[in-house]
Amino acid sequence: METSVRHLLEEEVQRHIGAGPYERSPGRQGYRNGTKPRTMKTSVGELRFDLPQVREGGFRTQLFERWQRSDRALVAAMREMVVKGVSTRRVSSILEEMGGFEVSAATVSQATAELDEQIEAFFSRPLGEYAYPYVLVDARCEKVRKRGRVRNMAALVVVGIRGDGHRDLLALSLGDSESEETWGEVFGDLKTRGLKGTEWIVSDAHLGIRAAMAKHFQGVEWQRCRVHFMREQLKKAGAKEKKELAGDLRAIYASEDREECLEVAREIAAKWADRKPGIARAIEDGVEDTLAVWSLGRKRRRKLNSTNMVERLMREIKARTRIAWPFPSERACRRLIGAVLLEVQDKWDSDEKRYIAMNDEGPE
Repeated sequence: METSVRHLLEEEVQRHIGAGPYERSPGRQGYRNGTKPRTMKTSVGELRFDLPQVREGGFRTQLFERWQRSDRALVAAMREMVVKGVSTRRVSSILEEMGGFEVSAATVSQATAELDEQIEAFFSRPLGEYAYPYVLVDARCEKVRKRGRVRNMAALVVVGIRGDGHRDLLALSLGDSESEETWGEVFGDLKTRGLKGTEWIVSDAHLGIRAAMAKHFQGVEWQRCRVHFMREQLKKAGAKEKKELAGDLRAIYASEDREECLEVAREIAAKWADRKPGIARAIEDGVEDTLAVWSLGRKRRRKLNSTNMVERLMREIKARTRIAWPFPSERACRRLIGAVLLEVQDKWDSDEKRYIAMNDEGPE
């Protein structure tokens, strides 16, 4: 919104003066005289920007009064621009209708392009400044119009936890599926950008992720998401069996000792072997991978035994993307998800509290 306000003010002062910056014009009505810092409280937070000043001609912006009258409407209109990828001329007419602003399509287009550049710059930045011992990956499905048809596309997201315990968003990519190829491209790009120090990767058991990990992260430990594993088994149970099975699965992870957890898992697998042999086999074969981080301290284990943190990000994304289905293009989809993730990274950067106490001491 600050970007949009800046462009709106620039267009307004150009109309008032009758000339752009450094432009020679016989119809000029005044001259620029620097800027003054200004803040404005709105429903989306406090905005900070520079208000243009003009010598001769008495420039007074109409933006603030109109903004105060139409704050909610303008926010909704700008959201439509970012979310739906509608034409710049359509957005211009919406802004004029809702907010009373005379805005050119070029201004809207410029603001949108600037947001695209910010997202691209962030998710292509070098990563060599920090080591990321823990990396969490997940994906969600979005509907995108592509080659005249609405198709499912996978939004792949990677989060890294630095050596100091703070979090960074590392990657955002759109792919036709969660295949070995698409995840391989993501992992390869991370390494090209300088990802280093990775000791653990936390994910679900998707075959594409596992195959790409084997190729790009040889020797890195894998923690299978405990929550995904439990959900997968509950789907195999009947309605009357779910509560009992859920209690049994939780009991597996009750102990601080890994061997005790494995012993409980063997007992539970034997209990369900006759009723649900598929569940019993999955417990026997899969539980050990969900206990990999039991070798770490309690506080780290609690934060790393699942991809819950990334799933919370996915819920934030879903809350915004569900009103835009289907996206008119991949660019529109990436723009919205990228904007949501940039907001999340801003919150993480402003939070002095560590996500993980790396030495398992002190608060988290």
